Amino acid sequence: MLNEQTFEKLSTLNLAGMAEALKEQFKQPGMNDLSFEERFAMLVDAEHLFRENKRMKRLLKNAKLKLSASMEDIDFRAPRGLDKSVIRSLGTCGWIRKRQNVIVVGPTGTGKTYLSCALAQRACREGISAFYLRTPALYRTLAMARADGSYARVLGKLSRVSLLVLDDLGLSALSDQERRDLLEVIEDRHGGASTIITSQLPVEHWHEVIGDPTIADALLDRLVHNAHRVTLKGESMRKTRASLTHREETV
Repeated sequence: MLNEQTFEKLSTLNLAGMAEALKEQFKQPGMNDLSFEERFAMLVDAEHLFRENKRMKRLLKNAKLKLSASMEDIDFRAPRGLDKSVIRSLGTCGWIRKRQNVIVVGPTGTGKTYLSCALAQRACREGISAFYLRTPALYRTLAMARADGSYARVLGKLSRVSLLVLDDLGLSALSDQERRDLLEVIEDRHGGASTIITSQLPVEHWHEVIGDPTIADALLDRLVHNAHRVTLKGESMRKTRASLTHREETV
């Protein structure tokens, strides 16, 4: 009866991890050999781990990553210009804590989206908030927000996330409103949060797709000067893997 009351109180106090750990302690006779301090420390550790896992799941859910990618699964065997030491350094998330950016460019299919999602997933695992958006979806979201009066609120939400992934910049030339919206987003985040930009176009060609020289200069100044650059090369990974699968099936 006393144990049940204790479990109920732990539940009321939102200490679910500690409650489960206490139940496990009661199931293990060897726990009686430990001191009160040792057993209590184990309960505290269990609650801390429970909350960290819960927070990580919430961050991953809110990030809305396009791919279920991880740093551990990045393929370094394909010849596409990936420097393992650079990627491992980015995997520490130190650049996010310093409010720096990452720019990933390369042909279609070389793994830009996978790498950006893997970096965002690592950030979530480190307790850092992240959010993924393809740039065409960003423009549509802001257009709708402008129409329904929530533009400032949406911009505020985008500015507060610690890591924003903007995928596929420059698929087509930007309209005047799109380049102004993009500048608003980047300006709000400049110096206060990190952004990952992926593009099929080398940075040298971004002026052309942005269109307006003044806005292009402002965007590049805020994005590039403190950015880590990753340039991917080679054939499409999807094409290469499809070819390997076909060979295996015909052997």
